[in-house]
Amino acid sequence: MALLDIQLLGAPVLRKEAAPVDSITDDVRRLARDLFDTMYRAKGVGLAAPQVGVSQRLFVVDVPERPEGSDEPVRHVYALVNPVIVESSAETAKETEGCLSIPGVEESVTRPARVVVEAQALDGSPVRIDASGMLARVLQHEADHLDGVLFIDRLSPLKRSLVRKKWRKSRPA
Repeated sequence: MALLDIQLLGAPVLRKEAAPVDSITDDVRRLARDLFDTMYRAKGVGLAAPQVGVSQRLFVVDVPERPEGSDEPVRHVYALVNPVIVESSAETAKETEGCLSIPGVEESVTRPARVVVEAQALDGSPVRIDASGMLARVLQHEADHLDGVLFIDRLSPLKRSLVRKKWRKSRPA
């Protein structure tokens, strides 16, 4: 188990398009385990490799949801290699998002309400996820990280400017 340093807003790696993972090696599997450990320690629901300074197309998620009409929560736990959003709904949803790379900042973001993601699992098998609700939001948020996009980029220019100001004020000098 290794806890990795989470890169914060301003780190160049957060703005780069991540490179595809050529092959799923023990190093890639170890990175995924470390991403999970780091995400859990930071109390997040998703973490992408660029957020820990590794510019590779890999992210992990652990999204708890309570299906409608059920008392039992369901956890969606995935480590996804080279994920691609292959479908997005025209219907959108606006919800509050935060980011482990911009701690203390939360804003409402509009995203497609449903997505289909295709990727590889850590054993190399294909994965196809048809997601809605919070899982769809988290998958899109983490996929954005692989393209150098932060959730604040999805805000209006004025709102983004206010968030950046708030972020700078909250940082120690």
